[in-house]
Order: sequence, then C-alpha cells, then structure tokens
Amino acid sequence: MSSEKVPAASGTRAPSSSDLKNRQNKKLTLSLEAERTGLAMVLHCQSRMIFRDEARELATIVAQVLPSAGRMVVDLSGVDSVDKGGLGELVLTQLWAEASGYSLTFASPKKSVRHLFEITNVASVFDVYPSVADAMAAMVLGETHLA
Repeated sequence: MSSEKVPAASGTRAPSSSDLKNRQNKKLTLSLEAERTGLAMVLHCQSRMIFRDEARELATIVAQVLPSAGRMVVDLSGVDSVDKGGLGELVLTQLWAEASGYSLTFASPKKSVRHLFEITNVASVFDVYPSVADAMAAMVLGETHLA
C-alpha cells in the first residue's frame, strides 16, 4: 500500500489518509429518467468519472438505451472530476452515437469539467449546454451548441 503525499495550501490542513481513501472510493452514481415530454432520456451522473468501471458503465448505459430512445442528455452537474480515461470514454461514446445517427448531448458541467473539455480540445466534439432544459430545448429546435 503506497502513501501519497499531498502538499497543504497555506492556512489549510493536509488531507489525511482517510480523506484520500474516501476520495478514491467515491464511485460514479448513474440514474436514468425519461424526460417528462418523452423527448429524450436523461442520464444523471454524480461523483467522479474515471476510466475504470465508472466510465465504462456510463458508455454501456448509453449504448443500451440510446438505440430505443434516439436522444439522450447526460447531466454532468454532479460530476466533480473527469480523468483522461473518462474523457476518452466520453469522446468514444459521443462519436459512436453520432455515427449511429443518435442525439447525445451533455448538460450542466461544472466549471472544472468544462475547462477540461476546452483545454483538451474535445469541446468541439460534444454538444454541451448550461442546463438539461437548454439541451432539451435545443433538441426540439435541432440545434447544437457549446456552453
């Protein structure tokens, strides 16, 4: 078992080993709901999105639901962080959906997640909206947008 040292910012305490363990154990929680008008499915994501099972689970749900729904919004409002593996899985899922003729959009990313999309130059791959409602409205109008 390796110990990870994290420098403390001035005026704050360094994270304890239990703090680090709790962060590492935060697993992505996914919940699926049909939007009230029946326009699309909404996949709500909570916690962090990393390559392991979390990102694969999201891709699996999208692959299972999107063919029958045709349209899906992935609500990222509860996602605290995305690593490179999670980002890669999102890109592959988006490219698959697009190539298959389905509409997959992303909504409500936190500032840090939106910044990651921008600095890695994948922002142009995704249709990203400031809210689920905005993503739904764009689906009605057939528009694409980057928040």
